[in-house]
Amino acid sequence: MSQPHYQLFIDGAWAEGARGQTMASENPATGETWATFACAAPEDVDRAIAAARRALDDPAWRDMTQTARGKLLYKLADLIEEHAQEIGRIETTDSGKLLAETASQSAYVGDYYRYYAGLADKIEGAVLPIDKPDMHVFTTRQPIGVVAAIVPWNAQMFLTATKLGPALAAGCTVVLKASEIAPAPMLEFAKLIEAAGFPPGVVSVITGDAENCAIPLTRHSEVDRIAFTGGPETARHVVRNSAQNFAVTTLELGGKSPILVFDDADFDGAANGLIAGNFGASGQSCVAGSRGLIHRPIFEALAAKIEEKMANVRVGDPLEASTHIGPLCTAAQVETIKTTLKKSTTQGATIRFGGTPLDQPGNYMAPTLVECAVPDTETLKVEMFGPIMSLLPFDTEEDAIAIANATPFGLGSGVFTQNVARAHRVSSKLKAGICWVNTYRAVSPIAPFGGFNQSGYGREAGMEAILDYTRTKTTWINTSDAAMANPFVMR
Repeated sequence: MSQPHYQLFIDGAWAEGARGQTMASENPATGETWATFACAAPEDVDRAIAAARRALDDPAWRDMTQTARGKLLYKLADLIEEHAQEIGRIETTDSGKLLAETASQSAYVGDYYRYYAGLADKIEGAVLPIDKPDMHVFTTRQPIGVVAAIVPWNAQMFLTATKLGPALAAGCTVVLKASEIAPAPMLEFAKLIEAAGFPPGVVSVITGDAENCAIPLTRHSEVDRIAFTGGPETARHVVRNSAQNFAVTTLELGGKSPILVFDDADFDGAANGLIAGNFGASGQSCVAGSRGLIHRPIFEALAAKIEEKMANVRVGDPLEASTHIGPLCTAAQVETIKTTLKKSTTQGATIRFGGTPLDQPGNYMAPTLVECAVPDTETLKVEMFGPIMSLLPFDTEEDAIAIANATPFGLGSGVFTQNVARAHRVSSKLKAGICWVNTYRAVSPIAPFGGFNQSGYGREAGMEAILDYTRTKTTWINTSDAAMANPFVMR
């Protein structure tokens, strides 16, 4: 069976990169090359942005009513649901994520496009009660322009929906840059954009390395808005690049999210919450709750309960429905985890469960439980991006909050307690953009998503996100028949 080859999707057409460069994608479950894809060169970035600029000014898109744009998004949502299993299987083959998650997530993101389809014709201006009786003044919201949307490999369909949905509903045009690691599902998704009937150039999908693709895209003079999801170090480059074009920029970055479990918590629910936060998506999630802070009176019992549950966690083929944890996307990440675990043990940490890669083909890491003695243990500080759970005891509520907030990150957080007053009190004091109470890793198109500090700025999803893809325009109309008075005096 021949390997699939993916081209770039630019201005409504498929093409190889201008310089003929290609890259291979390995299946993380086997370590074997399964597909190749074209890499964008700076010339391709220029073409995609030029197409987006033309489409922005083309009556076919510019003059399309907001209701009609919404209908295109509804059609796209239906197509995504129809092809969710197929896209999920391709994403699993390309990234190693579980098919159970990729297929269901692909189907669910249809609701994100429907949400913004419904908001498309509800972008409203206002008539201002101005303090000048001879003036009629009103505001309108206009598309911000050409958007550079950059997504990582680990939750591609979801993270694309949170950017593309509001951008298209607002009337923007988008150049979507997929990660050069496992980009196949984004290029499959481009086929649905085409099938939905969006005018050429409204959405282009490209991929490639930083030098030839990401840097020319984020610093391009015709880009008006950058929506980036990725790591803090890359984000710093994006921000520096945006100084070239003053593009409005939002960053959704990584995290080191704490999950606080108090001694009155539902025991089984708390254990499941910690497992969801650490082993869901094989730990390759920006909101991974990888700092488990446990009230000391229940620490040992809860740790033992987690070990008991971990013994039943199945690591294996991500295409199998019975698998809980699949391979990591890259072999390099396995090596990074090994190094971090080794350093942590020298700091006094104890590996209670797992701790080693599996001796088989593919990038498999055993689910691992680390008991930490001190808050600055390495596994409690760095984003592990793998199935590694680190636990640390705390003595008081104040201690738990202080430890939880002692991080440069601030994306997710969790609290497990049956005390409603404590739930409100603690959740309000955690410095994170999201707080889940007695649950973890829940998302919705209705709920804003984003972080504090080095976890980024700006919000995705929710009603306000669509406004971030617009600019406010103020219009003054003189309703008086009198000629304009003294031109040297401001009205």
